[in-house]
Amino acid sequence: SLACWRSHRSRVRERAASSTLASAVQRARSFRKASTSSTGMSSTWADASFETMADCLFCKMVSGQADADVVVSTERTYAFRDINPAAPVHVLVVPRQHIADAGEVGADHGDVLAEMMTTAQEVARREGVSEGGYRLVMNVGEDALNSVGHLHLHVLGGRRMGWPPG
Repeated sequence: SLACWRSHRSRVRERAASSTLASAVQRARSFRKASTSSTGMSSTWADASFETMADCLFCKMVSGQADADVVVSTERTYAFRDINPAAPVHVLVVPRQHIADAGEVGADHGDVLAEMMTTAQEVARREGVSEGGYRLVMNVGEDALNSVGHLHLHVLGGRRMGWPPG
């Protein structure tokens, strides 16, 4: 049921947020030397000064205070594997700047949205789904089952998708 799913997701988020923050920070500090691909995109997180929220799980992941399985990291974006994948490839692309959801996006966010799209394209290339196809999804609000209040773009692939998606 929806209530059970929300309860489970809440427990998962709480565990993820509280899991070894000190060791994550230590690893992040020692991991600052970012390796870059031929596209110039970093495959690890890089320092950036953006507005973050102290209680936001994705902000903690971006800052290195919570663990993440990083796929791509750029100046404005951070892409990591979903902890509860809905497809063989399920990566989330988030802006480093805290934006609650797509309902708060304005014209001044054009650059970060463009970078989210190019990061998603790079994720698809690295994960081997750019040729066969992949789906990009943004959820807004509770009815869409948005479970983390930080703008994120799902990159889904590795299998044939159904339609309609909901």
